[in-house]
Amino acid sequence: MATQMHNPPHPGEILRSLCLEPLGLSVTDAAKGLGVSRKTLSSVLNGRAGVSPEMAVRLSIAFNTSAESWLNQQVQYDLWQAEKRRKSLRVSKLAA
Repeated sequence: MATQMHNPPHPGEILRSLCLEPLGLSVTDAAKGLGVSRKTLSSVLNGRAGVSPEMAVRLSIAFNTSAESWLNQQVQYDLWQAEKRRKSLRVSKLAA
């Protein structure tokens, strides 16, 4: 199994701290540049929504990054959250 990052940040936190803040972009201006609503971007920035494949492509174009890097951040975050709930999942082993 690949090594997982310990408690990875939500991609919205990375987007805010490494992309929006250094460029002095407001949520409104960034949303306009990305071609999404302010509400949509705000949901990602505040961790209420994840980075979709389409949003990953938009971010890659806007900030000269790779879509894969945004999706990887989202997967790492989602997996970390799921692993925290592992013991509460009711799953039976189906293979040896």
